Amino acid sequence: MNTTLQRPIRVLVAKVGLDGHDRGAKVIASALRDAGMEVIYTGLRQTPEMVVNAALQEDVDAIGVSILSGAHMTVFPKLLHMMKEKNMDDVLLTGGGIIPNDDMKSLNEIGVGKLFAPGTATHEIAEYIAGWVKENRSF
Repeated sequence: MNTTLQRPIRVLVAKVGLDGHDRGAKVIASALRDAGMEVIYTGLRQTPEMVVNAALQEDVDAIGVSILSGAHMTVFPKLLHMMKEKNMDDVLLTGGGIIPNDDMKSLNEIGVGKLFAPGTATHEIAEYIAGWVKENRSF
């Protein structure tokens, strides 16, 4: 991680909807902490509104959403829309889970950051978030 940052990168990790499996989200949260980031984990069954409001309150640099339920084509656009409404244009929206490659591409095209499939090395995720934050945020 770049030592020129004035504070640790802050990431909110969320599970949106009725998906009750959070092992992956907890593994990612732990890996991001190990990489020196501050991580806020919202827990299960969050609504997009709850996630965006928590991200605002916690002044995060990135939101990471773990989604296995198949609702990614609804959840990510809704999160993006709400983030834009709240002028959170300099906050990364990223995530991962069971998301087909074509859907990943469509979501990237509308402004969602890189999305990660199960089995991605956790250091790749941490490096991506750190790189994005260094280029797009100033603190």
